[in-house]
Amino acid sequence: MSEPANVLFEERKQRIARAVALEPSERPPFLPFMQFFPKQYVDATHQQMMYDYELLARAHQTAILDLQPDAYNHPLPITALGPLMDILSPNIFQWPGKKLTADQPYQYVEGEYMKAEEYDDFLFDPTDFMWRIFLPRAYQVLEPLKNLPYTTGSFYTRFMSALSVFSRSDIANAFQALSRASEEASSLVDQGARFAAEMKRLGFPMQFGGLAYAPFDYIGDLLRGTHGIFLDMFRCPDKLQEAMNKALKIQVKGAEAACQATGNPYVFIPLHKGNDRFMSIDQFKTFYWPTLKKLIHDLIDRDLVPSPFWESECTSRLEIIADVPPRKVIYMFEGTDIFRAKEVLGDVVCIRGNVPAPLLCLGTPDEVKDYCRTLIQKIGKNGGFILDGGVGIPDETKLENARAMAEVVRDFKAD
Repeated sequence: MSEPANVLFEERKQRIARAVALEPSERPPFLPFMQFFPKQYVDATHQQMMYDYELLARAHQTAILDLQPDAYNHPLPITALGPLMDILSPNIFQWPGKKLTADQPYQYVEGEYMKAEEYDDFLFDPTDFMWRIFLPRAYQVLEPLKNLPYTTGSFYTRFMSALSVFSRSDIANAFQALSRASEEASSLVDQGARFAAEMKRLGFPMQFGGLAYAPFDYIGDLLRGTHGIFLDMFRCPDKLQEAMNKALKIQVKGAEAACQATGNPYVFIPLHKGNDRFMSIDQFKTFYWPTLKKLIHDLIDRDLVPSPFWESECTSRLEIIADVPPRKVIYMFEGTDIFRAKEVLGDVVCIRGNVPAPLLCLGTPDEVKDYCRTLIQKIGKNGGFILDGGVGIPDETKLENARAMAEVVRDFKAD
């Protein structure tokens, strides 16, 4: 007789917790990060997965039941965004059905949504900056919000008279769009809650409760763009540092609130611009690592578990990033030499990864099994390892290769 779902739920949670604590276990956790890959289970397109909440939920549930991971990443908040994008017309995204074909995933369109001379505006009042400057540039239907008054300065009787601006038809239309978007977002959140409840009933915990960004990436991805922020390192480094310290507080507060709401302490931190190919070691030490390190420490101080995803390769900076509290952090690796990472970080952080995307998409099940066995035997020796793809499970992964990963973990026997 199979174990009850509630028992499996707790076993899976504890297996992950032991891996974080670098404790040995009967087998390593299997945490495949999936986004559009489960569309194969329901023969759907990327576009259908973005627009049909129930179809997306059914696809992921089918994949989860098939692969039996130790935890799942919630698909709805990061995938089912088509209806909201249609309402808000974001300039910062392209998506299937809008400039992209039905079988392409959505793409982020980076740009300089904050000008170099606007650092002081962001630093003085980030909320006002987001509402009156960033959002009008990032979302077409919110462009009229640039005409909103500076409400922080509209106090006493002036607040009431300042409300006259809301009678403008363009601003009223923008808020009507926000109202429609809020209704759609409520439907998305409701479906997401039902999905999470069903997964818990079936015995599967959720991988992450919150999200945060490295302060450098927050400024570079969202506001200044890669071109802008790399110029800023030379042209206005002090302003950049000041803005990153402000962003640090924003990220900690947001992640803590999300984790409290979900009851899940794990914080996903995708890292984009600090790798070997984007900046020098000196630039990394000066601009990237100090605020990221502080982010990691601040999250740990709040009893949260940071899980930075080191995209691309960061082999040259492994000794630097070892400076974190031991047995409190998960490092996810894509192209980094994971065996070198084990040597440097094995007694400090739990290592997650890193089955290569080309192998999952183009290799054979036997090749996948061989690679996974090597990871488990060498990286997972004595604990502190979580099996996943280098970039999660790519959309184009062969179904038999994903199943091969699951089979290796399921059949693993500790020495």
